[in-house]
Amino acid sequence: MNISHEVEKMCVVAKGPHHGPAPIPEEGKWVQAYQISDISGLSHGVGWCAPQQGACKLTLNVKNGIVEEALVETLGCSGMTHSAAMAAEILPGKTLLECLNTDLVCDAINVAMREIFKQFAYGRTQSAFSEDGLPIGAGMEDLGKGLRTQIGTMYSTKLKGVRYMEMAEGYVTKMALDENGEVIGYQFVRLGKMLEDIRHGVKPGEAYEKNIGTYGRFADAASYIDPREE
Repeated sequence: MNISHEVEKMCVVAKGPHHGPAPIPEEGKWVQAYQISDISGLSHGVGWCAPQQGACKLTLNVKNGIVEEALVETLGCSGMTHSAAMAAEILPGKTLLECLNTDLVCDAINVAMREIFKQFAYGRTQSAFSEDGLPIGAGMEDLGKGLRTQIGTMYSTKLKGVRYMEMAEGYVTKMALDENGEVIGYQFVRLGKMLEDIRHGVKPGEAYEKNIGTYGRFADAASYIDPREE
């Protein structure tokens, strides 16, 4: 390396403490991470794009610095789903550093990668205190039995009030109102489970009825409305 003349003629002052990086919690152990291969864990990162029209939740399961499992969930931008498909194919098998320096096409996914990288680097993972970490496949468990992203979608206006469109349980078909017109419950269809049943040979009508559920005081309602039609 090149050293300036001013530095070259300086005398040496001995360095005192040299204790390396602070230990971080990783899969039930305290680890001093000197290089990317020292990092393991499972965590989530959320990112957004520049006009903030969409967001991404990224889940990575990392073993010895290598991404072994990736779950990419996107919201709010139609093009982002195609970028997510590319990212899901690209990320596994790369080191965390490679992932950070890979163009994942969509700004929201790139930001999610940046945020999750910081969590891994500082030992703030979901599996920090889980001995031996989480198995490959743990990321998929975030999707639940229907293997479908859990989404909450609500719409409201001052003039007409609130409409529940989608809950974690599924697609909302009816809202239950009391005598005052206030929401006291809702009916939903578990879309993921319904489609699984249809794929396995159950007739669509039967699968639909089988996967209807309710929440709250649905049965006690004075009236019911379709949130998309009424």
